[in-house]
Amino acid sequence: MESLGQLLSQMKNPQLRRRSEELSAELLNSPLVLSLRAAHPELTDEQLHLNMAKLYQYVNTNRHCSNCPGLDDCPNDFPGHYTKLTVENTGGRTQLIDRQVPCDKQNQRQTELAVKKRIHSFYVDERALEEGYNEVEIMMKDRERAPAVAQVIKYINETREDGLQTQGLYLEGHFGTGKTFLMCYLLHELAKSGYSGVIVYMPEFVEDLKSMMLDNQKLKESVEVMKQADLLIFDDIGAENLNPWVRDHVMGAILNYRMNRKPTFYTSNHSLSALEKHLSFTNKDGEEQHKGQRLMDRIAPFVDVVQVHGSNKRGRNQ
Repeated sequence: MESLGQLLSQMKNPQLRRRSEELSAELLNSPLVLSLRAAHPELTDEQLHLNMAKLYQYVNTNRHCSNCPGLDDCPNDFPGHYTKLTVENTGGRTQLIDRQVPCDKQNQRQTELAVKKRIHSFYVDERALEEGYNEVEIMMKDRERAPAVAQVIKYINETREDGLQTQGLYLEGHFGTGKTFLMCYLLHELAKSGYSGVIVYMPEFVEDLKSMMLDNQKLKESVEVMKQADLLIFDDIGAENLNPWVRDHVMGAILNYRMNRKPTFYTSNHSLSALEKHLSFTNKDGEEQHKGQRLMDRIAPFVDVVQVHGSNKRGRNQ
């Protein structure tokens, strides 16, 4: 259709006036407008002619939507939205009200953006957080991993039904069995329910903390993000090269704040007992069993252990 505004602005031209009348007739006989009139017989011809610009927008945006080229190429004046007409009675007077309403694709994009904003990643490939997840596919990828997948899905469903829990999960398994993938799935699913999440790749985080010692503000902000997130995941714990300051003043502070408040999750190649030995040894002070045990007192009682079995999936679709 031509621009109604252009036609109406040049009404002095007889040909354009005739074309405007043809356009008006075309609009009034369009299926959308006929359906509107059938649903609202109180609409008069005069009211429809007075609201011809709204009718034009209504028909035009819906025509574009029926032949949608995709959200990025949306031809509507307000991309991702279409015109919705409603008939309202105000003070005994019938009025035709137009509103711009987001389409399904726009709503989906907004949901995806909201999910992204709720998840913060420290040194974890963010592509893993943007996967298109499917429960059945995840379950069937590796039958050996199915019991672990079932436990993770059960946790997600219980959180959706009962709210945020204080107990987290400890995913233990060999290298490449998909532990990080399952935790990213958990974050993604619960972010859709409105929960914020942080995932931290421990080996690189611990190394980067050395530079943060000289930037107290950055350190404080990072620690605060981890304290306050609804869901916190320490990925590959036990693979980092610990020092006493990281263990006692950073990890200790974060876990001390979160215990009995918010759930913390872990992925590791170590069992809990092996992790305690790892946490007891630092490259500076050697073995300090009581300090490792102190940190484990903030981990072990607040997690359910999930054994993740299966083949090494590194380099393949999880």
